[in-house]
Amino acid sequence: MRTTGPGLLIVATLLAACGKPAGFATLAGKPAALVDAARLAAADADPGQWMSHGRTSDEQRFSPLTTIDAGNVKDLKLAWHYDLDAIARGQSTTPLVIDGVMYVTTTWSKLFALDATTGKLLWSYDPEVPGDWGVNACCDVTNRGVAAWQGKLYLGTIDGRLIAIDAATGKPVWEKFTIDPAQRYSITGAPRIANGRVLIGNGGAEFGVRGYLSAYDADTGEMLWRFYTVPGNPADGFENDAMARAAKTWTGQWWKLGGGGTVWETIAYDPALDLVYFGTGNGMPWSQKLRSPKGGDNLYIASIVAVKASTGEYVWHYQCTPGEVWDYDATAQLILADLPVDGQTRHVVMQANKNGFFYVLDRATGELLSAKTFTTINWATGINPRTGRPIENPAARYDLSGELFTAQPGPAGGHSWHAMSYSPKTGLVYFPALDMGQGYKSAPLDLVSQFKFNIGYDFLATSLPQDPKIKAAAKAGTVGRLLAWDPVAQKVAWSVEETAPWTGGTVATAGNLVFQGKAMGQFVAYDATNGKQLWSAPTQAGITASPITYSVDGKQYVAVVTGWGGAFAIAAGEIAKVKRAPTNTPRVLVYSLDGRDKLPPAPDPAVLPLQPPKDFGDANMLARGMALYHPYCSNCHGDAAISGSFIPDLTRSPAIADEALWKRIVLEGERSARGMVNFSAEITPEGAEAIRAYVVHRAHQVLAEGQ
Repeated sequence: MRTTGPGLLIVATLLAACGKPAGFATLAGKPAALVDAARLAAADADPGQWMSHGRTSDEQRFSPLTTIDAGNVKDLKLAWHYDLDAIARGQSTTPLVIDGVMYVTTTWSKLFALDATTGKLLWSYDPEVPGDWGVNACCDVTNRGVAAWQGKLYLGTIDGRLIAIDAATGKPVWEKFTIDPAQRYSITGAPRIANGRVLIGNGGAEFGVRGYLSAYDADTGEMLWRFYTVPGNPADGFENDAMARAAKTWTGQWWKLGGGGTVWETIAYDPALDLVYFGTGNGMPWSQKLRSPKGGDNLYIASIVAVKASTGEYVWHYQCTPGEVWDYDATAQLILADLPVDGQTRHVVMQANKNGFFYVLDRATGELLSAKTFTTINWATGINPRTGRPIENPAARYDLSGELFTAQPGPAGGHSWHAMSYSPKTGLVYFPALDMGQGYKSAPLDLVSQFKFNIGYDFLATSLPQDPKIKAAAKAGTVGRLLAWDPVAQKVAWSVEETAPWTGGTVATAGNLVFQGKAMGQFVAYDATNGKQLWSAPTQAGITASPITYSVDGKQYVAVVTGWGGAFAIAAGEIAKVKRAPTNTPRVLVYSLDGRDKLPPAPDPAVLPLQPPKDFGDANMLARGMALYHPYCSNCHGDAAISGSFIPDLTRSPAIADEALWKRIVLEGERSARGMVNFSAEITPEGAEAIRAYVVHRAHQVLAEGQ
């Protein structure tokens, strides 16, 4: 573990004169992350702060600041930038800004404290996650941010730790493993705070784990409660009545496969009701026929769940996709708001789900108030208003038919984790949506493998065919949009079609603005009422993270972190590659109306030449190589051996021309510190050579296509 701090001044002070509790250290002369329940509840009275992941516990991501508005945003300029010590992968963080200090995380769970007015580094912290744990992070070694409470910051790490860090010094106070290290869990989500309880979930549904949400005492790190999202082995007894009821919706021996249902991102908190709301992920494996042979709803996967913040006791759930088989997680952001519904004000929770439906639920009871589609779907035709269940297309159940089914949305979702914002001024929700289909077909499980993306899914049958017409149609049919959604009327108020999908989240402001970062390397401001673009700036990198806005000494700033990556970027291969900026510098960008900073010249894209060695595999060898590549390699290096992100494109790697180097990397772990694990336990030398032959062959195909 490392902490650094050039010019760092830490001064212990009682702060009694300014009415602050004793015992808090200061950073740059101010209390460090001095956040409590009263301050969070009064966040709108101090709108210059961004003290929690969604700014407020209702996760609206709406700022009352008005200095920057629709009339003057055209004058926005770069105030400062900070190049992060991070790999050029997906940066998904939402920074916090508390009393003039910005706290921002990066890939590999690193944390930085910066002066929010200048970008000066105050300290940094590296939890030193083992490189080989990266294979357990389904969709990039990313991190979405920290939580703050009474002078501490709370960081979840890729390898499953929850670490409390002194906000003044950057030094760890306590550390807890929140997982069983023998299982393939990971943490990429940001912790949340519910009145002194630190809430954290995890990922790993694709790797045979059982999902849960945990609450820890913010002061001591003691675990206070844990709510499992799927039932365990009935022979061991059930933790509570909720698990006993859930077990009746499963069949077979699901617990041997883990069950899934991980809580890998969204959490919201209503202090008035003392309820915590969270979304759960997909079942494991994706194919229900394999995980629960006689069907059933498989509670509580793909659900929105409410539990008591004080005890973790179950209160209600709404299952968005019963018994789902399409990776339709319900882990997209949840927003709490008050809406006029049928002539009365309802306290609601809202979500734009991966399955393509926008849901509005009563947040006290879970009652479905409305649900409508916001993108193209074909797995269902609507929601039954009486039962609240989707009206499914029977053909979409590919695990029952045994046939290939191209579903819309695909596993990237109609809307994924990318943050959405809600403006009480306009009554609209702003979020990025995706139009994209993907094929689904079942395949047997390999229960012995430790490294495969082992989900009961046929990667070969669903790989992008190398037919120019099919590829052109797939690229044209993958479309992103920024939607302004009316949650009362359940319809689009306005939309902007993107030049590339998989764009960043949004922030809305009282200045009638919506800010969003783009995959092709732009940061853009829109009129919140009509969607007119009012300003943009080049960013030299794609953006998936969500912006924030804050003020210091009366001066408003807008900030965003650059760095493109994540599930679509990694797995979509060739489709993703043509729809993102060519460079990917991980960087904090901060703008103001009087900014005077300039970015350095953009780096060269540094694309390795396509110079494969001679094709050497016969038909059998190539078929074996393709069969091994897809379940072992494609979820990092891209479908059909084309990297869509900034993980090395193997068709351009010098290693494919050097058999000895290739085997050192694949079979001896030469690059395990970078996340490339040793596969020798499951891939033989002959298998590794077959994969190399397949990649070389694909490189020649790409050359022939003139790419």
